[in-house]
Amino acid sequence: MILSRTPYRISLFGGGTDYPAWYRRYGGAVIGTTINKYCYISIRTLPPFFEHRHRIVYSRIELPQSLAEIQHPSVRAVLQEQQIETGVEIQHHGDLPARSGMGSSSSFTVGLLNAVRAYKGQMSSPECLAKEAIRVEQDVIKERVGSQDQVWAAYGGTNRIDFRSDGSFDVTPLLLSAERRRELETHFLLVFTGLSRTAALIAEKQIANMGNCEGQLRALRAMVDEAALLLPDPARPFKELGTMLREAWAIKKELAGPVSNPAIDGIYSAALEAGALGGKLLGAGGGGFMLLLADPRDHAKIRERLRSPIEVSFRIASPGSKIVVYDPDEGRED
Repeated sequence: MILSRTPYRISLFGGGTDYPAWYRRYGGAVIGTTINKYCYISIRTLPPFFEHRHRIVYSRIELPQSLAEIQHPSVRAVLQEQQIETGVEIQHHGDLPARSGMGSSSSFTVGLLNAVRAYKGQMSSPECLAKEAIRVEQDVIKERVGSQDQVWAAYGGTNRIDFRSDGSFDVTPLLLSAERRRELETHFLLVFTGLSRTAALIAEKQIANMGNCEGQLRALRAMVDEAALLLPDPARPFKELGTMLREAWAIKKELAGPVSNPAIDGIYSAALEAGALGGKLLGAGGGGFMLLLADPRDHAKIRERLRSPIEVSFRIASPGSKIVVYDPDEGRED
C-alpha cells in the first residue's frame, strides 16, 4: 500500500491573477501558506476476489469494472493518464471538508498523483506534481480553476508564487523568523461559515468578467509585492496586514457577484465590530472558511459575537505532498 499526505492552503493576496486567462497575458502572483491540515490518499492492488475490478472511496463508494466507468473526474483522469492496468483500491480521507476554500480539490489531485506514481515505482518532485496537477485539472478534466492551489499542495511552505506568461512559475519562500511566524499564527482565526460552494462555478463567472476587472486584478497583484515585504518584517505591525486584507476582500467582491452574499457579509461585519483587524473568505468565495486577523486578546470577543463558530486551529508552512507509507508489496500477487 502507498499513502500520500498533502497539505491544504490559505491564500492571502493575488487570488484571481493565477487563472491562465489572466497570467498568460499579464503574468500573475499570489502569496500565502500551507497549513498543518491534510488530505490523505491511499492506493493498493485490489485482490482478485471481488465482482468489481476497482474500488474508489471518497464521499461515496464506486465499484467500477473499468477506468472509464469511474465517476470521480480526477481519479478517472489520473489513473488513465498513468496507465494503471491492475485493479486498485483508492481511499481518501481529509482533515477539512470539500468545497471549503482551502484548496482541497487540488490537494486531492496532487496527493493522488503522488500516490499513483509511487505505486508505479516513480519518485515525484514538487515541480513535477504541480505541473502535472495543473495539466490534469485544466487541460484533461477541463475545470475552470487557477494554478496556485496545485503549486502549494506540491511545494508546501509560506511562499510567493509568480506565474509567467509562458505558463511557467517561480516559487519563492518567505523567510519568517520563528517568532514572527508564531505571532502570525496567534493573530489568525479560521472559522467555518457553514456554507459550501463549488469553486469552479464562481471561477467561471470571474473569468467571464475578467475583461471588466483589469484594474481590480492589477491592484490585487500589487498587494503581493507589499505583503512580501510586510510579512517577514518584525517592525511592521499586524494592523497593516489587517488593512490590506480588508482592502483585498473589498476588491475581490467586485470580481463576480457570487463571491459574497448577505450571510457572509454579516459574519464579516460582526467580526470587524468585535475587534478583527481584517480578513477574507478563502478560495473563490461563496462560502467555506473565513480567515480573520485579530489581536489574540480580542479572539474571545470575536468568537462570542460569531456565536460559537466552528473554528480550526492550525500552524503555517507545513511541508508539501509526501509519501508517508510506502509498502509496494502489500496486496500484490507473487
